[in-house]
Amino acid sequence: MSSITIPAREAHHPNLRPLSILRDLPAVADLIEQCFSATMDSDGRRHVQDKRRAGNNNSFLKWANRVAESTSLPLTGYVWEEGHHIVGNVSLVPFTHKKHRLYLIANVAVHPNHRRRGIARALTIRAMQHAREKKVDDIWLHVRADNAEAIHLYETLGFVERARRAAWQAATDSHLQNLQTDIAITSRHPTFWPTQLHWLSRLYPDELGWHTHWNFSTLKPGFLNWLYLMFMDINIRQWAALRKDELLATLSWIPTGRGDSLFAATGERSDPEALTALLLQARHDLRPLYPTISLEFPAGLFDDAIQAAGFNPLRTLIWMQATS
Repeated sequence: MSSITIPAREAHHPNLRPLSILRDLPAVADLIEQCFSATMDSDGRRHVQDKRRAGNNNSFLKWANRVAESTSLPLTGYVWEEGHHIVGNVSLVPFTHKKHRLYLIANVAVHPNHRRRGIARALTIRAMQHAREKKVDDIWLHVRADNAEAIHLYETLGFVERARRAAWQAATDSHLQNLQTDIAITSRHPTFWPTQLHWLSRLYPDELGWHTHWNFSTLKPGFLNWLYLMFMDINIRQWAALRKDELLATLSWIPTGRGDSLFAATGERSDPEALTALLLQARHDLRPLYPTISLEFPAGLFDDAIQAAGFNPLRTLIWMQATS
């Protein structure tokens, strides 16, 4: 197909229009599934199913139409329509973090039969214009690290990489054997907390906290926190890896209902074998609770150690921020 001609302001193109929550959600869900089904994880499939259900729920649609610009859900965006069929989509998700407003551009999808015509570019530019019309200059997106074409597109639009994070998953197994090593695995001692928090802050940066809602306050030692966890029936697990008296790494499990709640903390000089031993311990100890467990961690950092513990890579996402 030949390329389309995009006017100076993409909003003026006759095929590009705002998303209509009241009628577009099922068609957008179908498009997202068609474009990303080969790489979609369980959260992605859940997102598509939720979008379809929402599109047929009149009460939800009326509510969503009122709060689209104020709730952190993909209820705002733009579609590309040809022949009464939606063939392109971009979603805008508003966030507020520490009284600071920002937007996440998500679900940039173009039907396979309509690609390489500039539609994704036009949709992304219009999403960026929308954010700036709302007086928001902090615009983010994430893209799979293996999607070179999309990465190039976003770079040409002024996005730069801020973080690269990998998702891992492993089956739990109560018959796993401990790693043969001089590293001892113990429960997390309260005196380890300052070092643990320092490591966590580096590995799970506040820069991305607006989207991930990392909250490590439940890991803090102390009677009041213990009382809160008991009252809320939150059963966290924490392990530490030591060689003699030296703390090498920690691992925490905060139940979320999905099992994807492992948080590893390592220092710049931590022995990778310590993280392997911790993850093996978690796979063993968490077997009664979940069949699988997941970990998100900076990509390229301790990848071999994570794989050595039996974790398989799910995806690597590049977080990009607009600079122009």
